[in-house]
Amino acid sequence: MAKFVTKTAFTVGLLILLMSVPALAASINKSIKIGDGEESRGATSVNGSITVGENAVVTGGLNTVNGKIIVDNGASVENANTVNGRVSVGDNVTTEDLSTVNGSIAVGENTKVDGDVGAVNGSITLEKGCIVSREVSNVNGRIELTGAEVGGDIETVNGDVELADASVVKGDLVVEKPSGWGWGKDKSRKPRIVIGPGSRVEGTIELEREVELFISESAEVGGVSGVMSMDDAVRYSGDHP
Repeated sequence: MAKFVTKTAFTVGLLILLMSVPALAASINKSIKIGDGEESRGATSVNGSITVGENAVVTGGLNTVNGKIIVDNGASVENANTVNGRVSVGDNVTTEDLSTVNGSIAVGENTKVDGDVGAVNGSITLEKGCIVSREVSNVNGRIELTGAEVGGDIETVNGDVELADASVVKGDLVVEKPSGWGWGKDKSRKPRIVIGPGSRVEGTIELEREVELFISESAEVGGVSGVMSMDDAVRYSGDHP
């Protein structure tokens, strides 16, 4: 839970920074576009979206408060952070951290994220060949990997999690217990956790609350701990439980 609080504190700090410090390619109420193949040292907005074209190279960060961030195929960016908006990253992109508070994060095929992917209220999807070197986390929202790899942990509180098409989590898969600040969600609902065919959790599935747990007969997990055990998992054959 502390990691989610830290993430929220970071976004608040980002908001203060954006409002007080001028930046390269900065805009207050306008959207910013970095064209195909262009080079940039970063972009900052407050009430605007940021778009990065194909094969563009951005050596600085992409930061906005109220707006989406879109990074097209083949681009290279340092990081992408927004408070109220989605983050959409195309195929064959290289980047570091990706974060939002209120919005989804979608990462395309064969993209390399040399850092964390984190949301508070929003879904996270990682497509085939995507590699995230560290952690993937949210509080509310679905987390879905399709042939992707996560080098650290996956963490959620109220979100469903599905690993499909031989996805790999090298750390733990953690479902945390809701606290008093449950973000308005129904705490009685059980998250649905599906470890699909050929997928692997090299660490353990750590459950601080009860979930609906489905593990394919061809999947591998390092164990189930917390309020549930491996005996509570539903094993299934076929593509879906």
